[in-house]
Amino acid sequence: MKTNWMAYFKRFAPLLAMLVFPVLGMIYAAVNRGGGRVWHLATPLDQAVPFVKWFALPYSVWIVYIYVCVLFFFVKDVRTFYRAIATYTICALVCYFVYSVFQTTVPRPELVGHDPLTRLVAFIYHRDQPFNCFPSIHCFSSYMVFRILASSSFKTRRSLTLVGIGSGLIILSTQFIKQHVLLDVVAAIALVELALPAVMLAERWMAGKASVAGRSKGTMYSS
Repeated sequence: MKTNWMAYFKRFAPLLAMLVFPVLGMIYAAVNRGGGRVWHLATPLDQAVPFVKWFALPYSVWIVYIYVCVLFFFVKDVRTFYRAIATYTICALVCYFVYSVFQTTVPRPELVGHDPLTRLVAFIYHRDQPFNCFPSIHCFSSYMVFRILASSSFKTRRSLTLVGIGSGLIILSTQFIKQHVLLDVVAAIALVELALPAVMLAERWMAGKASVAGRSKGTMYSS
């Protein structure tokens, strides 16, 4: 019985790494405020994007979507799971640093009406202050799960399609409910394209180091 319990714990212990999410959330709350100079990065293209309130639906399920994708990685391959956790953590910390030295904001439209979707947008606006915009956490994390899946050994056409649609809708939602501007999206994608290769390079370095250590240990025992 003890052996079974230990095997069970060993199997699911990597999930403890997800405890980093609430810790990062607390840091986010600490920097989600104005103060000092606040920049506006909106362009004429952003002004041309209409406000579409039904995009509040994919925006609202973002964190659940990210958790589901990360858990899917865990089920398929623990190394990919750790890759996602590491990449998310690095990107989030970079975002928090940027927010602390280069705070931006996005003008929000005046909400009219009391229908469910308008009330949902109002709730989003109330819960999430109009700061911490550049780069977008919604966008980097949504792009990250798609990018990591695309680089995995277990990707399928179906999974890529589902995650591509899910991530695409969330990224679009940041534009259509006026939570972010286009530069926030560009910066988010660029951040992942820098962080993910760095994480994968670190993985290869650690794997090579472990291989050398294993060979050295084997040589010591054989002699």
